Amino acid sequence: MKRSGIILAIVLGALSQGGMAKTLNVVASFSVLGDMVQQVGGEHVHVDTLVGPDGDPHTFEPSPQDSVLLSKADVVVVNGLGLEGWLDRLVKASGFKGELVVASAGVKTHTLEEEGKTVTDPHAWNSAANGALYAQNILAGLVKADPQDEAALNASGQAYIAQLTQIDGWAKSRFSAIPVAKRKVLTSHDAFGYFGQAYGVTFLAPQGLSSESEASAAAVGQLIGQIKADGVHTWFMENQLDPRLVKQIASATGAQPGGELYPEALSKSGGVADSYVKMLRHNVEAIAESMK
Repeated sequence: MKRSGIILAIVLGALSQGGMAKTLNVVASFSVLGDMVQQVGGEHVHVDTLVGPDGDPHTFEPSPQDSVLLSKADVVVVNGLGLEGWLDRLVKASGFKGELVVASAGVKTHTLEEEGKTVTDPHAWNSAANGALYAQNILAGLVKADPQDEAALNASGQAYIAQLTQIDGWAKSRFSAIPVAKRKVLTSHDAFGYFGQAYGVTFLAPQGLSSESEASAAAVGQLIGQIKADGVHTWFMENQLDPRLVKQIASATGAQPGGELYPEALSKSGGVADSYVKMLRHNVEAIAESMK
């Protein structure tokens, strides 16, 4: 058979199996989701992330270029739960018509009281078990947008889900060996609620669920008293936030620095938390080590 005949046969064979495989253009709202999409989708996705490494998804302001990205996307992956307050405007402005995946769908949420209101905590990915659910939702969205590559997507997606499930078990084991009275730390804002529930750790923070919230002098004073009463010995900065307030509180209580945590943004490429898996492992190890 001539070369042209072979090529034609390959093309016709692919079409007979439901069409040529394609690379999905996916836009993720922030860096954690961007990495999840890449791990699930592998070579079948091209991923752009709106809020990059060390970026704050609470305070992000979209640009015209972001609107262009969405207009060309096959799939957009968001956290939901009120994290991306800027997203609806961006989607409308872009004219996006593709598959919208809400990664947190099905998560058992928890709430906090802030300024007299009940607010849903959006930081569900900080539990590895929830991360596995996120990956499952992302996988379903990618398969819906690209059914031709379902087998390959399932292979990479299920392997990733199994890895996150293993990390969840490891984290539980890591903290179960530490006395409950020692499982308390100070951070900048309330981003670790799901982590705390999953692994039995108490987090104290001057700021609420959003990094935009401001702590009053009275609240800071009350927090300092609580830290002293509870014997909290370690404080952590967060990579996406200004650490000055938490440093001041730590200074007033005698708490010692435990390093940097990554609650809602990956580190830059080559850093200690430049993937979701590395972020989870780093946060668990840093917090657990501080409790010795």
